[in-house]
Amino acid sequence: MIYPIVAYGDPVLRKKCKPLASDYPDLKEIISDMFETMYGAQGIGLAAPQIGIPIRMFIVDASPFAEDDVFSDEEREYFQDFKKVFINAKMIDENGDDWAFNEGCLSIPFIREDVFRQSRIKIEYQDEDFKTHVEEFDGLVARIIQHEYDHIEGVLFTDKISSLKKRLIKSKLSNISKGNIEIDYKMRYPNLNKRRK
Repeated sequence: MIYPIVAYGDPVLRKKCKPLASDYPDLKEIISDMFETMYGAQGIGLAAPQIGIPIRMFIVDASPFAEDDVFSDEEREYFQDFKKVFINAKMIDENGDDWAFNEGCLSIPFIREDVFRQSRIKIEYQDEDFKTHVEEFDGLVARIIQHEYDHIEGVLFTDKISSLKKRLIKSKLSNISKGNIEIDYKMRYPNLNKRRK
């Protein structure tokens, strides 16, 4: 099932999400639906609050970057195989040099901005079988994880840009929350209570 993606302005995107237990109802189905929803919107990451469920879970599939010639063969191979579910994630450490990358978000379509993040992370999480992992990631994969992790903390990438840039995109954000956009995937708009087909 493809969920409508929650648009900017919905309060669920600002909630610090709750941990979940292994007996969470229909969890495997929700995970499968999240991947289907993400692929339908041509995304590389999706957090549960983006489908209206305020739980500490997000998914990542970096395989679209495997087609990009700017990366080495080794990097492309790594991206091709990088598909993970992160449950009850806790960021242990972020370090390394700050670097900028042009980010976007399925909940905030048509807006992209350079966001500075640290280049390396260490994160603890559980997979879909609730096995605990502590892993380190760097570069683009670390950035995708940081972006999705922010979602379960109630933080959006637009919170990380300058005040001037925030003012410049204010009307665009307002149009998104009102549903005054044309997008090729289903969205749920907070100010209209309507769902696009």
